[in-house]
Amino acid sequence: MKKPAFNPYLPSWEYIPDGEPYVFNGRVYVYGSHDIYNSHVFCLGNYVTYSAPADDLGNWRYEGVIYEKTQDPENKEGKMCLYAPDMTVGPDGRYYLYYALDKLPIISVAVCDEPGGKFEFYGYVHYADGTRLGEKEGDEPQFDPGVITEDGKTYLYTGFCGRGDRSRTGSRLQVLDKDMLTIIEEPKTVVPGIEYQDGTGFEGHAFFEASSIRRVGDKYYFIYSSSPMHEMCYAIADDPRGPFRYGGVIVSNADIGIDKDKPADMPVAYGGNDHGSIVEINGDWYIFYHRQTNGSWYSRQGCAEKIEIKADGSIPQVEMTSCGLNGGPLPGSGFYPAYLACNLFTDKPSVYVGGDQFPRVMQDGRDGDEEPGYIGFMRNSATAGFKYFDFKGVKAISITTRGYAKGEFEVRTSREGEVLASIPIDFTNVWETYRSDINIPDGTAAVFLTYKGSGTCDLKGFELIV
Repeated sequence: MKKPAFNPYLPSWEYIPDGEPYVFNGRVYVYGSHDIYNSHVFCLGNYVTYSAPADDLGNWRYEGVIYEKTQDPENKEGKMCLYAPDMTVGPDGRYYLYYALDKLPIISVAVCDEPGGKFEFYGYVHYADGTRLGEKEGDEPQFDPGVITEDGKTYLYTGFCGRGDRSRTGSRLQVLDKDMLTIIEEPKTVVPGIEYQDGTGFEGHAFFEASSIRRVGDKYYFIYSSSPMHEMCYAIADDPRGPFRYGGVIVSNADIGIDKDKPADMPVAYGGNDHGSIVEINGDWYIFYHRQTNGSWYSRQGCAEKIEIKADGSIPQVEMTSCGLNGGPLPGSGFYPAYLACNLFTDKPSVYVGGDQFPRVMQDGRDGDEEPGYIGFMRNSATAGFKYFDFKGVKAISITTRGYAKGEFEVRTSREGEVLASIPIDFTNVWETYRSDINIPDGTAAVFLTYKGSGTCDLKGFELIV
């Protein structure tokens, strides 16, 4: 039987951000970097990948470690991190993985005969004279490669542009030969960074990082993280070389820009840097992106949302949900773990993750322990929102909490809607379940749980009872 699909779409103890999704042989594969739970930096893990049947997007299979950081000749001691990769199929039908190490300005390439197999180091992107890209005078440091191969040529986009750094101009395009390594067209900037945005149409949404490229019909969509960091934006061109024109925001991992049930500039999730891309699965298009967890920048999880590409080529911004790949709302009955919350906030708004005063998605144990996630540090006014459910005949709701808190959880079906139930909780150092009758009208709606009271508690999840 097909499983419901959630956000995050991988197990709650898995931290695979920067997701680049592709469909090969009827399966969706996601390639990303690998964060460590409770880490102090980004991307400490080896590359792993997951795949799912294109017609069963809740059923993800672990493909294992596909590439170890020590396989790169420049990183035999494993002291450098593997930053966000991208994948393309070469003219020879093999799968090529492009990536950057955290302390070098170059682009490395690994290759495999299978999309989920063990990749082997292949080489470094270089000029015809053998000089590695990033080490030639005038080169900009390489970062976050995005690749697409067409007609025997591979188009490689890279770059990182921080505020105040005029030495980095934007996302840079290099065209590679059939060997997948040799540059045959000189690098050029195709999407401007923040220091070069004036007069370009990219003002306020200039390139920051996370270059990604997809073809949709006869157009090329450049997907990237913009200067505010929490946005995944897009630009469109008729040719992979550009010129690209700014299109808009596809998703924000703080839900900035969404004015459904809230002001557009109000954050309802703790955002941060973002990275992902779009993919067509069985005729529908999706945006893959990531969210921050554990009150940290360094433990990120992959999410996805269904999008619409309109006839004019535009992509309206979508909101964060708990049911992104499900194809519709989740069943309005059964137990749902708290880590599926797509909204998490208090009465003190914050666009970015961090701070001891905020609730957070977390887990017990250490990285690698298959411990289910939950929301910790729920305090007075903390709200967890879950979107969306198909309610039919719900008569009661229960919540499971632990912690030294005394108060109640208010239940709503919209952020500022009527309180449909109040569930008292009390001090406990073990998980306890509390239940209340409720009358949720039939139809599609959300669940919002708001804690009112003293102390702090952890929220394991809730059950909808029919």
